[in-house]
Amino acid sequence: MSSEQIEPKSYEMPPRDGFTVTCFITVADIDRSADFYERVFGGRILSRGDSKGASGHIQLANTWLIVNVGGGPTPDKPTVALSVPDPDKISSFMNIRVADIQACYKLWKSRGAEFITEPIARDGEILCYIRDPDGYIIEVGQSTDLTYG
Repeated sequence: MSSEQIEPKSYEMPPRDGFTVTCFITVADIDRSADFYERVFGGRILSRGDSKGASGHIQLANTWLIVNVGGGPTPDKPTVALSVPDPDKISSFMNIRVADIQACYKLWKSRGAEFITEPIARDGEILCYIRDPDGYIIEVGQSTDLTYG
C-alpha cells in the first residue's frame, strides 16, 4: 500500500447540513499534541489555540480533534474538572480503522508513533495501540473477517 492511500482526504468543517462529531481530549501542551497528530497521522492543524484559553483544532481524515489544557470547573460545567488521563486507567480511546495495518504500522512508527505492541490478530481483526504524548491510547484496527452492511 502506498502512503497516498494512507494519507487523509479532505473533508469539510463545519458541516453544511446535519452535524459532525468531534473528539475532545485534555492535553498538557497544545503545541506538542498538535505536532504529534500532524506528524504521525498527517493531520492538518487548523488552530493552536491562544493564551486566552482557546482550544487547538486538528483535522484527522474525516473527523476533528479538539485539544486543550485541563482546568477546573467553568460556568457551563460547574462540577467538572479536566485533566490528562492516568495512562494505565483509560475509559475511552480513539479508534482508527485502516485498510492495511502493516503499512500504517510501518509508516506511523517511522514518524515517531510509540506502539504498545506490534499488530496482533484477534477476533476477526488485527489490532495494535499507539500512545500519544499525554498517554491516550489510539486503537488501530484492520477488519479481517467482518462484513459491514
